[in-house]
Amino acid sequence: MAYHVPTLVVDDDPAIAEILQRAAKSNFPEASFTPVRTIDDALSYLENLEGKDPKHIVMDINLESDGEGLGFLSPLRSHPQGRLVPTIMLSASESSHQIREAYELGATSFTSKPYCYTEWKDYLSRLRIYWYETVSLPGIWFEKIFEPLPKIRTTSPVYT
Repeated sequence: MAYHVPTLVVDDDPAIAEILQRAAKSNFPEASFTPVRTIDDALSYLENLEGKDPKHIVMDINLESDGEGLGFLSPLRSHPQGRLVPTIMLSASESSHQIREAYELGATSFTSKPYCYTEWKDYLSRLRIYWYETVSLPGIWFEKIFEPLPKIRTTSPVYT
């Protein structure tokens, strides 16, 4: 039985979504990717969503434009449907502090970011096997909300 796996990709590098789409053709053909580059874009996407999307979120932990991608987890987990979406954090580093903080804030998993195309293909194969052949996920239906989700403060306040 064929199924469709829409995935929200939050990464400030536009090449990541392209690599995912290309690697998925052979290793996770049911997946499609909606790329956004900032936390605010991700929140806006969820605020305006109606339907079953996304099945999961793949997010870079270090976003140049927004600072820590971890700032997305709190508003996501306070969203009625967003709290159910598996959120997979990606990082080029394996800082034990970042890993712990990601889980404390509600990340579903923390993974190392692949470095080459072959590693991305392997990553997607494992993602598919785990999330769609091994575990059971709840049905999630998003309804458009009229109150915006809280915006993320990405810079320190300026005191005068």
